[in-house]
Amino acid sequence: MEYNLLTIKLLAFRLLTSSLLTIILLTSSLLSFFNSGYSQTAKKPTTPQNPLFPGWYADPEGGVFGNTYWIYPTYSARYGKQVFFDAFSSPDLITWTKHPQVLDTTAVRWAKRAMWAPSVIEKEGKYYFFFGANDIQNDQEKGGIGVAVADNPAGPFKDYLGKPLVDKFYNGAQPIDQFAFKDKDGKYYLIYGGWRHCNIAQMKNDFTGFIPYPDGTTFKEITPEGYVEGPFMFIRNGKYYFMWSEGGWTGPDYCVAYAIADSPFGPFKRIGKVLQQDPKIATGAGHHSVIKTPGKEEYYIVYHRRPLSETDGNSRVTCIDRMYFDENGFIKPVVMTSGDEQ
Repeated sequence: MEYNLLTIKLLAFRLLTSSLLTIILLTSSLLSFFNSGYSQTAKKPTTPQNPLFPGWYADPEGGVFGNTYWIYPTYSARYGKQVFFDAFSSPDLITWTKHPQVLDTTAVRWAKRAMWAPSVIEKEGKYYFFFGANDIQNDQEKGGIGVAVADNPAGPFKDYLGKPLVDKFYNGAQPIDQFAFKDKDGKYYLIYGGWRHCNIAQMKNDFTGFIPYPDGTTFKEITPEGYVEGPFMFIRNGKYYFMWSEGGWTGPDYCVAYAIADSPFGPFKRIGKVLQQDPKIATGAGHHSVIKTPGKEEYYIVYHRRPLSETDGNSRVTCIDRMYFDENGFIKPVVMTSGDEQ
């Protein structure tokens, strides 16, 4: 009986030891599995993720100053609350830093509301911030397109002129949605316009006004078919790509179309849409800009869109996607990528 009892105790000890070892191995495996999974999810993304940053922002203009990418959007809210601009910077288009209120109505006494669609350029170490304000409906109202200036792309920007640069309707164009464009010959132009009309005007070198054209006019209309608002222009392989938004900005069909010409004055014949809603991802995709990666033939379109869960017209987020060209230089339709929509 004593021998049998000892044997039983030894067997029991071996079973207990084996069970404990099994538990330890299983626990170690589970920990390794979860740690591996966590590590993968925590890994920094290698491509831009949409939306680029939290918050309701629209009409984004993207650019590169030095080694840093910048985006200047409209704060998307009711007109009365649109009294400031935030900016965002990134070293890689992936990680973004917010620079709050780089310009607001306290720095621009004539601006009261509806501060829209920034366009920022650098010249001789100064940064010039073009913007729309007050959403004027006629020539008697005060407002239009203004200019602010700073020594840093992060601001703070201050009113440059003390009055609007453009404060009236020329050729039927509402003075909004301004884009400052530097041509390859060094001349600077302001391309702008709402209400389905677009003008181009050559700016003075100090941006205090405009230089009339040889025929005596100052504002030339370059409106293409389908144009509504949000103009943007860039040069690629010697060609001028003119892009704009079509449709109503509060609706799902807001989109981007384009044309190509040999001159910033056109004529611009509409080629087709390049960005529009995707019922599986988002609606109202429009009012964009284009960023070219320095030193590379790599283009991105920066734009706003409305998450599928949202119906408020002001619920817009800033997104980015690659923009490709075919062998003939035409822009391929942009494929929107999904992300963590609000």
